[in-house]
Parts: sequence; C-alpha cells; structure tokens
Amino acid sequence: MAGVGESKQGDGLLIINAGLFRTGTKSMARAYQILGYKTHHGLLEKVTDTPWVQLEQAAEATWPSVPGARPRAPFTCADWDALWGAQYDAVTDLASPFALELIRAYPHAKVVIVQRNFERWWPSFQAEVLDRVMRQPMAAINGFLGLHLMGIPAVQAMRKTHFGFFGAQSRAEILANTRHVYEAYYRAVRETVPPERRLEYHMGDEWEPLCAFLDVAVPDVPFPRENDADTHAEEAKARTRLIWTAGVTVAAPVMRGLAAMWAAFALTRQV
Repeated sequence: MAGVGESKQGDGLLIINAGLFRTGTKSMARAYQILGYKTHHGLLEKVTDTPWVQLEQAAEATWPSVPGARPRAPFTCADWDALWGAQYDAVTDLASPFALELIRAYPHAKVVIVQRNFERWWPSFQAEVLDRVMRQPMAAINGFLGLHLMGIPAVQAMRKTHFGFFGAQSRAEILANTRHVYEAYYRAVRETVPPERRLEYHMGDEWEPLCAFLDVAVPDVPFPRENDADTHAEEAKARTRLIWTAGVTVAAPVMRGLAAMWAAFALTRQV
C-alpha cells in the first residue's frame, strides 16, 4: 500500500467523490487530505480562491439551456484541468454535479459514491444549499454584491449549476425534478464506472474500506466528522458577512461624499 501523506498531484484527478452537496462531502474531503491527496472542497477554500468564473463557464458549457447562459463549447479535458485537474488530486462538493463529465475526462480516476436516503438528504440540501442561491430577494442581493463589489460570481455560478443539473428553468421546476434527478444521477454513475473503479461508501464505514480501495495505509487518527447543519449554516453566514462587509467598505466613501454634497447644498440654501 502507498504511504499516507504522499500527494499524487500532477496526474490529473485521481479521485472523484460522487456525492452531492450535503452527503458528507466535507468529511470526505478532510479524509482525502489526511490520506495525502490535495483536495478541493468549497468550504475548505477561501471564497475568494474558489474558481467561480470557471465554474460558471463549466455550467454554461455543460448545460447550454440554463437561464442566462452564454454560448460555449463543451468542456474538454484541458478545460477540466484548468478548473481542477491540474491543481488537485480529488474533488468533492462543487465538482459533484459534473461527476459524469469528470468521469469521462479522467477515465482512470477512482470514483467514491456517497449517497444518502433521499428523504433525509432533501431537507438538508434544500435549506443549506438550494435556498441560499435561489430564495429571493436575498440571493439576488448577495449575488449582485459578490459580483460587482468583489468580482465573485458565486451565486450566479451556483444558480446555473443547479438549474442545469436539475434540468430546470425555475426554482419550482427544480423542486419538481429533484427526486428523479437525484436517483438518476447515482444510477448513471454506477452504470458508467466499472465496479473495480468505484466504491460504495457509507458515512460511518470509517477508514478501512476507503483505504483499501485507494491502496493507502489506514491512518492512526479518527475518521473526520464535519459540517453538520449548524456548522454549515454558520460558515454560509460567515461568507455572506464577508460579501456585505465588502459592500459596506466600498459604499462608505460614496455615502460620505453624498452626505457632504447634501450638507453643502443645504448650506447654500440657507445663505
């Protein structure tokens, strides 16, 4: 077995974590990191470091019919390399909707399938992921501030990814399509990846099946348990506060200038 801590970066993606948002992706990302793989997970990256522009382009290229999509050619392996493959060994949450495209781009990558019972998954996904980018008007405000004040199209990228993944043009259509798409996603992954390259992993299985599948030694640390609903909500709020803080920082000089102009105008009216 390979030793723990030996990064294999440079060979393209080696692990595709085929588990959608809220299926233990942060715990799995931490596990891959402990095993020595350079791993991408949205909440383990600074919001300013996540390649949101490229992610939005990937959504437009993968699902050309999403609302607001600009015409793009389908992503090639070189495009996926520029997004994740050249920098990371493993990908998790943000990459999960593109799992089938990544499996085709990296035919030698190992695929770890993590699926929760739909009835338990759906409330968590809706509250902690979907509503944060779809619920109006706050999603629109956060999207505007992030894009125009920080140059980060995070909300736009996530909206296009979810519209495309769920084959929808509206939030109502997403809600109508969710169960069918969820089940079809996992079925397609299992049908696409041969048994020797995929692992059915269940949260709670601990290290042994994962390490045996990846051919690495079992580390002498507990398997990570991260990102319960409360933790995820707090991290999401922290990111929103970052965007609003940037907005206030940019807007403050403008507001002070307007106040000064108004004061000067009021003074002239008194003279």
